Amino acid sequence: MYSREHFVIGAAVSGLLLVPLSGRFSTSLLVVLFSYGVLLSVFVDLDHFVLTRFRTGDWRHLRACLADPTAAFGDQDWVFEDIDDMEHERILSHVLLGGLLVGGLAVLSPAVAVFTAVVLYCHVLADLLRDNGYA
Repeated sequence: MYSREHFVIGAAVSGLLLVPLSGRFSTSLLVVLFSYGVLLSVFVDLDHFVLTRFRTGDWRHLRACLADPTAAFGDQDWVFEDIDDMEHERILSHVLLGGLLVGGLAVLSPAVAVFTAVVLYCHVLADLLRDNGYA
């Protein structure tokens, strides 16, 4: 799924999750939490660059995106076009990173941990729907 789509999904999910948290957190903290959810939904995909580094032995994909970030965010078909069958590794990486992040946050703030888990769940679900031709 493209970053712009994860941005929209992250914004929608984060916004909905703020409703039950509105009585628990201040308005400024809710704004921070919303921003965190949107950024998390988009930037969790940075793990793809680490995966391609393991596959190719270099950082050319990351360098290409840093050289043209507008194209990397807007039209991502070219970014990993020379890498075959990375779907399973992508999802596995998201689940592993998400589990570590949620587990660490559970110690600090169970509410933020649940928020994080739901945002990441929706991200992974969107990826799986796209990978299987449903989106």
